[in-house]
Amino acid sequence: MENPNRVVVVEDDPTVRGAVHDYLGRHGYDVDAYGDGVSARDALRERTPDLVIVDRMLPGISGDELCRDIRSRSDVPIMILTALGDVEQRIEGLESGADDYVSKPFALRELVLRADALVRRTKAAPAQAAFAAGDFEIDAARRRARVRGTEIALTGREYELLVFLVGNPDRTLPREEILREVWGWTVGDASTVTVHVRRLREKIEHDPREPRYLRTEWGAGYRFSVSGSAD
Repeated sequence: MENPNRVVVVEDDPTVRGAVHDYLGRHGYDVDAYGDGVSARDALRERTPDLVIVDRMLPGISGDELCRDIRSRSDVPIMILTALGDVEQRIEGLESGADDYVSKPFALRELVLRADALVRRTKAAPAQAAFAAGDFEIDAARRRARVRGTEIALTGREYELLVFLVGNPDRTLPREEILREVWGWTVGDASTVTVHVRRLREKIEHDPREPRYLRTEWGAGYRFSVSGSAD
């Protein structure tokens, strides 16, 4: 029998924490739950799970601080829990390294579907072992990428975004299409794409303020050049 996926839940509200713990457990996950950021951080430094679900507002250290600590060591997928309708909270959480978010109050079924999608995409078998395009090399078997011959550290979602962009060079890609193809969302906040584009630029561009590879087409979306050409 295949080992269950392991998820760490970090939530200070005991009622929410217990409900999430029990629901994920009933849907096949091996769940460890913590009520504060410090305990979770210490546990995560000892062992990396398949997924982390973290509330932004935590005692000890914040959810954002915990995300940054995780990202300094691992590309494990992270889902944040944010206040309903607070766009700035979502953006700040994503900028801290999260891959996805669920707004409170949330349906437990939605949480599980989002969790399943994150874990599935991370563990998906690659369609091809490796390929190269322009300045970019993609090693799908290892989920690693190189730009100009240098390997870059990417989160799971950043990697998927880069692969999608490399596979669609010199096309103007609307945010809605990127959200659908990379996140699997038909409805969602386009600022999620904006934040991940900004994070990706910081890793692939010589000067993220003057991007050569990943350029904004104002009012339309983004256009990606695998060679960094100005055309």
